[in-house]
Amino acid sequence: MNKRRELPPFSALRAFEAFARHGRMLRAAEELCVTHGAVSRQVRALQDWLGTSLVEGPRTDLRLTPAGRQLADVLDRAFDDIQAGLPRPPRAAQSVLRVSCLGTFAMRWLIPRLPRFYRDHPQIAVEVSESYAPVDFRTGSYDAAIRMQTAARVAGPEVTAFLPDYQGPVVAPSVWAEHAEGAGLDGLTRLHTRTYPDGWAEWEARTGRPPSDGKAGTVFDHTFYMLAAASAGLGVAIGGWSLVQDDLADGQLVAPLGLVDTGLAYVYVRPPGQPNTAAQAFADWLVGEGRRCAGPPPALRAPARPG
Repeated sequence: MNKRRELPPFSALRAFEAFARHGRMLRAAEELCVTHGAVSRQVRALQDWLGTSLVEGPRTDLRLTPAGRQLADVLDRAFDDIQAGLPRPPRAAQSVLRVSCLGTFAMRWLIPRLPRFYRDHPQIAVEVSESYAPVDFRTGSYDAAIRMQTAARVAGPEVTAFLPDYQGPVVAPSVWAEHAEGAGLDGLTRLHTRTYPDGWAEWEARTGRPPSDGKAGTVFDHTFYMLAAASAGLGVAIGGWSLVQDDLADGQLVAPLGLVDTGLAYVYVRPPGQPNTAAQAFADWLVGEGRRCAGPPPALRAPARPG
C-alpha cells in the first residue's frame, strides 16, 4: 500500500536533533560538518514548517521550548530505531589518504565539504594535517598536499589547480554601516595575521590604492582568529573568498569593496611518479568542488578612486 507521509525535510530534523542533544548550535555544526549558520537556518526552517517555536532565548543561550523537548524525545527514539535497523554489510577494506593542508582553508572550506567525498568514496579515509611549509614528500608524512601558488605556474600531472583565489576587505556589517559607509576604510582598525603579513600591502597593490598603514590593529597568529575578530566587530581584515563565503552568506561579514582576483590558486600536489588511486580520486573530487563554488560577490558600492 502506498503511504504518503507529510514530513519536514530530513536535514532539518537531523540538525534540530543534533542541537537538542548538544544544547549548542556550534557543537551540532561540528558533528554535522557544516557551519553554525547552516544549523541555525535548518532549525528556523523546521519551525516555519511546523508553525511552532522549538527554541527560545537569546542567541547565545538558546534552549528548547516544551514543543521542542517533545520533538527531541521523538527524534531521539526514531533515530535510534533507524540506526538499529540499518543493514550491516561486510565493510570493504579502507585506504587512508593523508593530506597536508593550510590550516584555515582546511577548517573553513575543505572539512565542511568532506561528507560529500565520503558519500562517493566510503572506502577512503582522509586524514587532514595542518602545515604552511613548502611541500616536501621526502620528509613530510603525507600522501598529498594543498597549498597556494601562482595560477600561471601550475604545471605537471601531479599539480592540480582546483580553486582560484579572490581577496578583499571584510568587516562586520554593523561596523561598516555605522562607521565606514561614508569614509570607506579610513578610520577602521586594520587586522593582520602572522601567516599572511603582506595581505594589506598586496591588496593595495592589486587595486591601485596608495600604501597606507591604516589604524594600528591586533596581529593574530592564525587567519581564522583574524576573521573571528572581524566578525566580532574589532576591525577590518583581508579575507579570501574560499574562507569567508559562508560568513558572507550568513551575514556575519560583508565585503563592501568586493574581492579581487589575486592570480593565485589553491593547488593539490602529489609526489611525481607514484600512482595512487585514492589520491587521484581526491584530486578529481577537489576539481569538482571547485567548480561548484560560485564567484565572489560584487562590491556593495563603487570603491573610492585611489589618491
